[in-house]
Amino acid sequence: MLNRTWTALALVIGGVAIAALGAQQPTPTPGKVPIPDLAKVRDNFYVLGGGDPRTKEFSGGNTGIFIAERGVVLVDTKFAGWGRVILDKVKAVTDKPVIAIINTHAHFDHAGSNAEFPDSVNFVAHENAKKYMMQSPCTPVMTCLSGAQAKFLPKQTYKDKLTLYSGKDQIDLYHFGPGHTAGDTFVVFPALRLVQTGDMFQVKWLPFIDGGNGGTSLRFGETLRKAVAGIKNVETVVTGHGTVMTWNDLREHAEILSDFAEIGRAGKKAGRTPDELAKSYKVPAHYAGSGYDIAVATAKTNFELLYKELP
Repeated sequence: MLNRTWTALALVIGGVAIAALGAQQPTPTPGKVPIPDLAKVRDNFYVLGGGDPRTKEFSGGNTGIFIAERGVVLVDTKFAGWGRVILDKVKAVTDKPVIAIINTHAHFDHAGSNAEFPDSVNFVAHENAKKYMMQSPCTPVMTCLSGAQAKFLPKQTYKDKLTLYSGKDQIDLYHFGPGHTAGDTFVVFPALRLVQTGDMFQVKWLPFIDGGNGGTSLRFGETLRKAVAGIKNVETVVTGHGTVMTWNDLREHAEILSDFAEIGRAGKKAGRTPDELAKSYKVPAHYAGSGYDIAVATAKTNFELLYKELP
């Protein structure tokens, strides 16, 4: 498990030097990494953070906990081994049972503990995310469920939009196209004016892109622009790995990644290599002060993928 975890993280994260760190770090399970605190975002919405993937505190993607009238809806379940921790955190704030789990995508740091919940739970995801979970052989970065675990596959899928429940419990799921993978979901809680983005907005950095499972450097920003245009009346953004942010942060992220694609287009046309572009890349001046962490290795990886996508 140790080698699989960190080899797969290196694949997801691209150029970030986490593979070397991984050789010295334990598998990110409870007891080997710190259990994060529960953060209250609304009276009935909490986030169990996952920490920075580059640190020893990393426990997987952020887990959203929505306490609805009829029960608890979770968004993402971290790595395998975190199911009990998540359930204990839920019990600390409500006696209601978990009735549904929404996976923003199928990666093993966001859906890894699905099989640690009752199979009576309604598992929900985009249709492509379910397809990835059914892979054989399994891509190292994926949560794959087969045999006895097939009962934990998504029971409810959708193509473009799906609405769960109604009134104050309403949850709207949107897929606007490929980005991090080809099966990413934006989870919107209209009554809370809140969206959970999964790894379509991981944190303020150039994103990790799973090009082997439909992810795209060329269209990532375009897809985010569609999300910004298509999701209405939201002010709070729960990211895939970072802190809780604002709608303006998401809008800015869409523009920065759209600019990144245009820089890549121009660079290839001018005959520049991905390495050259990465070494000179900076967040455009009009976003100065936005706090973006630009890793040259990740920029190179994303420019390389973008070049492959261009004609």
